[in-house]
Amino acid sequence: MRVVVTGGSGFIGANLARELTSRPEVSEVRVVDDLSTGSKSNLAGLDVAFFEGSILDPALLDAAFAGADAVVHLAALPSVPRSIAAPLASHRVNATGTLEVLEAARRAGDLYVAAASSSSVYGANRELPKRETMRTVPMSPYAVSKLATESYLGAYHHCYGLGVLPLRFFNVFGPLQTAGHAYAAVVPAFLDAALAGRPVTVHGDGQQSRDFTYVGTVTRVLAEAVLRRVVSADPVNLAFGTRTSLLELIGLLGEVLGGPVAAEHVDPRPGDVRDSQADNARLRELFPDIVPVPLEQGLRRTADWFRTL
Repeated sequence: MRVVVTGGSGFIGANLARELTSRPEVSEVRVVDDLSTGSKSNLAGLDVAFFEGSILDPALLDAAFAGADAVVHLAALPSVPRSIAAPLASHRVNATGTLEVLEAARRAGDLYVAAASSSSVYGANRELPKRETMRTVPMSPYAVSKLATESYLGAYHHCYGLGVLPLRFFNVFGPLQTAGHAYAAVVPAFLDAALAGRPVTVHGDGQQSRDFTYVGTVTRVLAEAVLRRVVSADPVNLAFGTRTSLLELIGLLGEVLGGPVAAEHVDPRPGDVRDSQADNARLRELFPDIVPVPLEQGLRRTADWFRTL
Protein backbone atom coordinates (compact mmCIF):
# COMPACT_ATOMS: atom_id res chain seq x y z
CA MET A 1 0.00 0.00 0.00
CA ARG A 2 1.20 3.51 -0.90
CA VAL A 3 0.07 6.28 1.45
CA VAL A 4 0.32 10.05 1.05
CA VAL A 5 0.48 12.23 4.17
CA THR A 6 -0.21 15.92 3.58
CA GLY A 7 1.43 18.03 6.24
CA GLY A 8 3.71 15.06 6.79
CA SER A 9 6.67 17.02 8.15
CA GLY A 10 4.56 18.56 10.91
CA PHE A 11 4.07 17.30 14.43
CA ILE A 12 1.31 14.74 13.86
CA GLY A 13 2.29 14.06 10.24
CA ALA A 14 5.89 13.12 11.02
CA ASN A 15 4.77 10.87 13.88
CA LEU A 16 2.33 9.25 11.46
CA ALA A 17 5.08 8.80 8.86
CA ARG A 18 7.06 6.87 11.50
CA GLU A 19 4.06 4.71 12.31
CA LEU A 20 3.30 3.96 8.66
CA THR A 21 6.89 3.12 7.71
CA SER A 22 6.92 0.59 10.56
CA ARG A 23 3.92 -1.26 9.08
CA PRO A 24 4.84 -4.12 6.72
CA GLU A 25 1.63 -3.56 4.72
CA VAL A 26 2.81 -0.07 3.70
CA SER A 27 5.26 -0.17 0.80
CA GLU A 28 5.70 3.59 0.36
CA VAL A 29 5.01 6.76 2.32
CA ARG A 30 4.87 10.08 0.48
CA VAL A 31 4.91 13.40 2.28
CA VAL A 32 3.47 16.65 0.90
CA ASP A 33 4.49 19.73 2.87
CA ASP A 34 5.35 23.38 2.18
CA LEU A 35 7.43 23.54 5.41
CA SER A 36 5.51 26.61 6.61
CA THR A 37 4.93 25.03 10.03
CA GLY A 38 6.72 21.67 9.70
CA SER A 39 10.39 20.75 9.35
CA LYS A 40 12.27 18.20 7.25
CA SER A 41 14.29 17.37 10.35
CA ASN A 42 11.15 15.72 11.78
CA LEU A 43 11.51 13.08 9.06
CA ALA A 44 15.21 12.37 9.69
CA GLY A 45 16.04 8.69 9.20
CA LEU A 46 12.69 7.83 7.58
CA ASP A 47 12.39 6.32 4.11
CA VAL A 48 9.77 8.65 2.65
CA ALA A 49 9.30 10.41 -0.70
CA PHE A 50 9.12 14.16 -0.10
CA PHE A 51 7.05 16.53 -2.26
CA GLU A 52 7.76 20.11 -1.21
CA GLY A 53 4.98 22.56 -1.94
CA SER A 54 1.48 23.69 -1.12
CA ILE A 55 -1.72 21.64 -1.14
CA LEU A 56 -3.12 24.59 -3.11
CA ASP A 57 -0.96 23.46 -6.07
CA PRO A 58 -2.98 20.91 -8.13
CA ALA A 59 0.03 19.82 -10.21
CA LEU A 60 2.03 19.01 -7.08
CA LEU A 61 -0.87 17.01 -5.65
CA ASP A 62 -1.27 15.10 -8.92
CA ALA A 63 2.40 14.13 -8.83
CA ALA A 64 2.23 13.04 -5.19
CA PHE A 65 -1.06 11.14 -5.53
CA ALA A 66 -0.20 9.25 -8.75
CA GLY A 67 -0.40 5.50 -8.11
CA ALA A 68 -1.20 5.97 -4.41
CA ASP A 69 -3.88 4.07 -2.50
CA ALA A 70 -4.78 6.43 0.32
CA VAL A 71 -4.31 9.96 1.63
CA VAL A 72 -4.14 11.15 5.23
CA HIS A 73 -4.84 14.85 5.01
CA LEU A 74 -3.21 16.68 7.93
CA ALA A 75 -1.91 19.81 6.18
CA ALA A 76 -3.40 22.91 7.81
CA LEU A 77 -2.69 26.25 9.36
CA PRO A 78 -3.30 25.34 13.01
CA SER A 79 -4.27 27.48 15.99
CA VAL A 80 -7.34 29.48 16.94
CA PRO A 81 -5.32 32.65 17.72
CA ARG A 82 -3.52 32.42 14.37
CA SER A 83 -6.85 32.23 12.55
CA ILE A 84 -8.17 35.26 14.40
CA ALA A 85 -5.07 37.20 13.35
CA ALA A 86 -5.20 35.96 9.74
CA PRO A 87 -8.62 34.47 8.88
CA LEU A 88 -8.16 34.46 5.09
CA ALA A 89 -4.95 32.44 5.34
CA SER A 90 -6.70 29.86 7.55
CA HIS A 91 -9.57 29.58 5.11
CA ARG A 92 -7.35 29.19 2.06
CA VAL A 93 -5.22 26.41 3.51
CA ASN A 94 -7.78 24.60 5.66
CA ALA A 95 -10.96 24.86 3.58
CA THR A 96 -9.86 25.48 -0.01
CA GLY A 97 -6.81 23.25 0.56
CA THR A 98 -9.07 20.37 1.58
CA LEU A 99 -11.13 20.87 -1.56
CA GLU A 100 -7.95 20.70 -3.67
CA VAL A 101 -6.90 17.48 -1.90
CA LEU A 102 -10.29 15.87 -2.52
CA GLU A 103 -10.28 16.86 -6.19
CA ALA A 104 -6.77 15.45 -6.59
CA ALA A 105 -7.89 12.24 -4.86
CA ARG A 106 -10.70 11.94 -7.39
CA ARG A 107 -8.39 12.59 -10.34
CA ALA A 108 -5.96 9.94 -9.05
CA GLY A 109 -8.66 7.26 -9.08
CA ASP A 110 -10.89 7.88 -6.08
CA LEU A 111 -8.28 7.46 -3.36
CA TYR A 112 -9.35 6.87 0.22
CA VAL A 113 -9.06 10.09 2.27
CA ALA A 114 -8.88 10.36 6.06
CA ALA A 115 -8.60 13.94 7.31
CA ALA A 116 -8.15 15.94 10.48
CA SER A 117 -10.97 18.10 11.76
CA SER A 118 -11.03 19.59 15.25
CA SER A 119 -13.01 19.60 18.46
CA SER A 120 -13.10 23.39 18.08
CA VAL A 121 -16.10 22.93 15.77
CA TYR A 122 -18.28 22.36 18.86
CA GLY A 123 -17.40 25.89 19.97
CA ALA A 124 -20.00 27.62 22.11
CA ASN A 125 -22.03 24.43 22.62
CA ARG A 126 -21.27 23.85 26.32
CA GLU A 127 -22.87 20.41 26.66
CA LEU A 128 -20.47 17.63 27.72
CA PRO A 129 -19.34 15.18 26.58
CA LYS A 130 -19.17 16.31 22.96
CA ARG A 131 -21.16 13.95 20.72
CA GLU A 132 -20.78 14.05 16.96
CA THR A 133 -24.54 14.55 16.58
CA MET A 134 -24.46 17.83 18.54
CA ARG A 135 -25.03 21.19 16.94
CA THR A 136 -21.72 22.80 16.01
CA VAL A 137 -21.21 26.43 17.04
CA PRO A 138 -17.71 27.43 15.84
CA MET A 139 -16.27 30.46 17.64
CA SER A 140 -13.20 31.16 15.47
CA PRO A 141 -12.22 31.21 11.79
CA TYR A 142 -10.08 28.13 12.47
CA ALA A 143 -13.11 26.22 13.77
CA VAL A 144 -15.16 27.29 10.74
CA SER A 145 -12.41 26.10 8.37
CA LYS A 146 -12.28 22.71 10.09
CA LEU A 147 -16.05 22.38 9.90
CA ALA A 148 -15.68 23.02 6.17
CA THR A 149 -13.00 20.30 6.01
CA GLU A 150 -15.22 17.60 7.43
CA SER A 151 -18.28 18.83 5.51
CA TYR A 152 -16.40 18.59 2.22
CA LEU A 153 -15.36 15.02 3.03
CA GLY A 154 -18.96 14.06 3.70
CA ALA A 155 -20.13 15.77 0.51
CA TYR A 156 -17.51 13.99 -1.61
CA HIS A 157 -18.58 10.66 -0.14
CA HIS A 158 -22.23 11.28 -0.94
CA CYS A 159 -21.70 12.91 -4.37
CA TYR A 160 -18.78 10.90 -5.74
CA GLY A 161 -18.63 7.75 -3.62
CA LEU A 162 -15.21 8.64 -2.20
CA GLY A 163 -14.15 6.60 0.82
CA VAL A 164 -13.60 9.17 3.58
CA LEU A 165 -13.06 9.49 7.33
CA PRO A 166 -13.26 12.93 8.99
CA LEU A 167 -11.72 12.77 12.47
CA ARG A 168 -12.19 15.45 15.12
CA PHE A 169 -8.89 15.77 16.99
CA PHE A 170 -8.93 16.82 20.66
CA ASN A 171 -5.77 18.48 22.04
CA VAL A 172 -3.18 16.14 20.60
CA PHE A 173 0.27 16.33 22.26
CA GLY A 174 3.59 14.53 22.17
CA PRO A 175 7.13 14.50 20.76
CA LEU A 176 7.89 16.83 17.81
CA GLN A 177 5.28 19.37 18.96
CA THR A 178 7.31 22.53 19.36
CA ALA A 179 7.01 25.51 21.68
CA GLY A 180 8.71 28.89 21.51
CA HIS A 181 6.26 30.56 19.13
CA ALA A 182 3.11 32.63 19.53
CA TYR A 183 0.76 29.77 18.58
CA ALA A 184 2.27 26.95 20.63
CA ALA A 185 -0.20 24.41 22.02
CA VAL A 186 -0.62 24.20 25.77
CA VAL A 187 1.39 21.04 26.58
CA PRO A 188 4.61 22.04 24.76
CA ALA A 189 4.25 25.64 25.97
CA PHE A 190 3.94 24.44 29.58
CA LEU A 191 6.79 21.92 29.27
CA ASP A 192 9.10 24.42 27.62
CA ALA A 193 8.53 26.96 30.39
CA ALA A 194 8.70 24.47 33.27
CA LEU A 195 11.92 22.83 32.07
CA ALA A 196 13.48 26.29 31.75
CA GLY A 197 12.39 27.22 35.28
CA ARG A 198 9.85 29.83 34.12
CA PRO A 199 6.24 30.00 35.31
CA VAL A 200 3.73 28.63 32.82
CA THR A 201 1.29 31.14 31.34
CA VAL A 202 -2.37 30.31 32.01
CA HIS A 203 -5.01 32.22 30.06
CA GLY A 204 -7.89 32.73 32.50
CA ASP A 205 -8.49 30.88 35.78
CA GLY A 206 -7.05 27.53 34.67
CA GLN A 207 -10.29 25.66 35.30
CA GLN A 208 -10.90 25.24 31.57
CA SER A 209 -10.67 21.56 30.68
CA ARG A 210 -9.41 19.55 27.73
CA ASP A 211 -9.49 15.96 26.49
CA PHE A 212 -5.75 15.43 25.92
CA THR A 213 -4.76 12.70 23.46
CA TYR A 214 -1.21 11.39 23.05
CA VAL A 215 0.05 11.53 19.47
CA GLY A 216 1.02 7.85 19.45
CA THR A 217 -2.61 6.94 20.04
CA VAL A 218 -3.72 9.24 17.22
CA THR A 219 -1.22 7.79 14.74
CA ARG A 220 -2.28 4.24 15.55
CA VAL A 221 -5.89 5.16 14.80
CA LEU A 222 -4.87 6.83 11.52
CA ALA A 223 -2.75 3.86 10.46
CA GLU A 224 -5.59 1.45 11.27
CA ALA A 225 -8.01 3.64 9.33
CA VAL A 226 -5.84 3.50 6.22
CA LEU A 227 -4.98 -0.19 6.42
CA ARG A 228 -8.58 -1.28 7.03
CA ARG A 229 -10.09 1.49 4.88
CA VAL A 230 -12.44 2.61 7.66
CA VAL A 231 -15.13 4.76 6.06
CA SER A 232 -17.55 7.17 7.69
CA ALA A 233 -19.18 10.14 5.99
CA ASP A 234 -20.05 11.45 9.45
CA PRO A 235 -17.32 12.94 11.67
CA VAL A 236 -15.72 10.82 14.39
CA ASN A 237 -14.25 12.14 17.64
CA LEU A 238 -10.64 11.04 18.02
CA ALA A 239 -10.32 11.22 21.80
CA PHE A 240 -11.21 8.97 24.70
CA GLY A 241 -13.47 10.92 27.03
CA THR A 242 -10.97 12.23 29.57
CA ARG A 243 -11.34 15.69 31.11
CA THR A 244 -8.35 17.48 32.62
CA SER A 245 -8.26 21.12 33.72
CA LEU A 246 -5.18 23.22 33.02
CA LEU A 247 -4.53 23.42 36.76
CA GLU A 248 -4.67 19.62 36.97
CA LEU A 249 -2.30 19.44 34.00
CA ILE A 250 0.15 21.69 35.84
CA GLY A 251 -0.06 19.38 38.85
CA LEU A 252 0.64 16.34 36.67
CA LEU A 253 3.61 18.09 35.06
CA GLY A 254 4.98 18.72 38.55
CA GLU A 255 4.81 14.98 39.25
CA VAL A 256 6.45 14.15 35.91
CA LEU A 257 9.23 16.72 36.33
CA GLY A 258 9.79 16.05 40.02
CA GLY A 259 8.96 19.49 41.40
CA PRO A 260 6.19 22.10 41.59
CA VAL A 261 5.43 24.12 38.47
CA ALA A 262 4.65 27.80 38.99
CA ALA A 263 1.82 29.46 37.04
CA GLU A 264 1.18 33.03 35.93
CA HIS A 265 -2.41 33.92 35.07
CA VAL A 266 -3.23 36.34 32.25
CA ASP A 267 -6.44 37.37 30.46
CA PRO A 268 -8.48 34.69 28.65
CA ARG A 269 -7.99 34.41 24.89
CA PRO A 270 -10.84 35.27 22.52
CA GLY A 271 -12.27 32.28 20.64
CA ASP A 272 -11.07 29.71 23.16
CA VAL A 273 -13.52 26.97 24.13
CA ARG A 274 -14.09 26.68 27.89
CA ASP A 275 -14.43 22.90 28.19
CA SER A 276 -13.82 19.98 25.86
CA GLN A 277 -14.45 16.29 26.37
CA ALA A 278 -15.23 13.67 23.74
CA ASP A 279 -17.92 11.07 23.65
CA ASN A 280 -15.96 8.16 22.19
CA ALA A 281 -18.73 5.67 21.39
CA ARG A 282 -18.39 6.09 17.62
CA LEU A 283 -14.58 5.80 17.79
CA ARG A 284 -14.82 2.65 19.93
CA GLU A 285 -17.23 1.11 17.45
CA LEU A 286 -14.89 1.74 14.50
CA PHE A 287 -11.59 1.05 16.32
CA PRO A 288 -12.39 -1.41 19.14
CA ASP A 289 -8.80 -2.58 19.60
CA ILE A 290 -7.13 0.80 20.16
CA VAL A 291 -5.91 1.32 23.74
CA PRO A 292 -5.03 4.97 24.47
CA VAL A 293 -1.74 5.95 26.09
CA PRO A 294 -2.58 7.38 29.56
CA LEU A 295 -2.02 11.13 30.02
CA GLU A 296 0.77 10.86 32.61
CA GLN A 297 2.66 8.30 30.50
CA GLY A 298 2.31 10.50 27.43
CA LEU A 299 3.54 13.53 29.37
CA ARG A 300 6.62 11.58 30.53
CA ARG A 301 7.45 10.57 26.95
CA THR A 302 6.97 14.15 25.80
CA ALA A 303 9.11 15.56 28.60
CA ASP A 304 11.85 13.04 27.72
CA TRP A 305 11.78 14.30 24.13
CA PHE A 306 11.93 17.93 25.24
CA ARG A 307 15.04 17.17 27.29
CA THR A 308 16.82 16.07 24.11
CA LEU A 309 16.39 19.49 22.46
